[in-house]
Amino acid sequence: MQTISDLIKVCSDFIWNGPILVMLLGTHLFLTVRLRFIQRYTAKAVRMSLHPDEGAQGEISQFGALATALAATIGTGNIIGVSTAIALGGPGAVLWCWLTGVFGIATKYGEALLAVKYRVRNKQGAVVGGPMYTIERGLGWKWLAVVFAVFTVFATLGAGSTVQSHAISDVIHTTFGAPTWISGLVITLLTAVVILGGVKVISRVCEKLVPFMSLFYILGCLAILFLNRAYILPAAATIVKSAFGWQAAAGGFVGGALMIACRYGMARGLFSNESGLGTAPIAAASAQTRNPVRQALVSMTGTFWDTVIVCAMTGIVVVSGMLRSPEQYAGAGDDAMTRLAFSVLPGGQYVLTVALSIFAFTTILGWSYYGERCMEYLTGAKGVLLYRLVFLAAVFLGAVVSLDIVWNFADLMNGLMAFPNLIAVLLLSGVIVQETRHFLWEDRLEEAGDTLPN
Repeated sequence: MQTISDLIKVCSDFIWNGPILVMLLGTHLFLTVRLRFIQRYTAKAVRMSLHPDEGAQGEISQFGALATALAATIGTGNIIGVSTAIALGGPGAVLWCWLTGVFGIATKYGEALLAVKYRVRNKQGAVVGGPMYTIERGLGWKWLAVVFAVFTVFATLGAGSTVQSHAISDVIHTTFGAPTWISGLVITLLTAVVILGGVKVISRVCEKLVPFMSLFYILGCLAILFLNRAYILPAAATIVKSAFGWQAAAGGFVGGALMIACRYGMARGLFSNESGLGTAPIAAASAQTRNPVRQALVSMTGTFWDTVIVCAMTGIVVVSGMLRSPEQYAGAGDDAMTRLAFSVLPGGQYVLTVALSIFAFTTILGWSYYGERCMEYLTGAKGVLLYRLVFLAAVFLGAVVSLDIVWNFADLMNGLMAFPNLIAVLLLSGVIVQETRHFLWEDRLEEAGDTLPN
């Protein structure tokens, strides 16, 4: 097992220590400039997400698609992932994680737009799409579409299942002492009940759980920040200094060099908001929307809520706690920092346990849908049942395996699946600009322009 873990880590480090960081950040910046800072439409997009696009084609509402995507993104990446980034890359990783979210809004917009534009109906009449269809129909490269789908299936067995179930079982064991195998069994059974109902059931569950738990978690963070209010500005200064290598590792802070902070901050940022990863567009493609730009605007708000707000709050909470009680954080494990930060709040361990458990559970649901769609693309409907069984097995095994193996495997799969998606987004950026000019810049958002084949 240790040999396997070491091999996965070597491969993950190779991918993330250069190529994927350059390509990911480069795509974020390129689309931000080419789309005239599309982030300025965030407020408009948030308002749009609250109103269904009546009469449009699709399987689920715009908000349902957003909730499903948020369910898959707001989870361990926002809580344990940020803690892990700080432990491995220093406090500066928080800034790189946040910047990945800010500029990643443009990439999330672009990939969602393409997913709606190139979506299709499957043999059962359901509306489906995502990077695999974008690559095949937009670029004509079937082989690259298959590569993306294969990597995504494997990624759902890492980032989408094992990471999440491990986080749930670990926090429940720490808080209540429950054996991890019992937690794993319960999580697996609950997952099976929901995913057998398909995307409509998944979206309904996510629509109810995600907004409630997001507010619950944010209120908990605000309460901690009030208790740590004297350390908020020093924490912000520490994050900025560490992000650019201006602060050496000291006082329990691990890392701090520019490349280390950048590497882990961006890796966790991608894991958190999935901008450029290619998963969220799979949910966006099922949305009821009259044209690609409307859903693209709604989809990009997911990155705003997930990273710009939630991850940033988690990072400030943890770093302010480190400054307030550095002796407690010295030598703390990467998955313990968030628990230490919440320990200052009366009953904070229970707040964190409930929030993390529900967030991670909804993430499992969202990623199961992504994997099913990719498996269907590869094998047809006949392979979906087999995928579900393997996915449920991964959920259970994730509750009892080593965290190092889980995170390294998740990072590796995320990096591998990002490559074909980013290639498609860059090569089809002209299509993104053309659609944006027609529907958004020329003020035609109410115009029907869905290209869904009959």
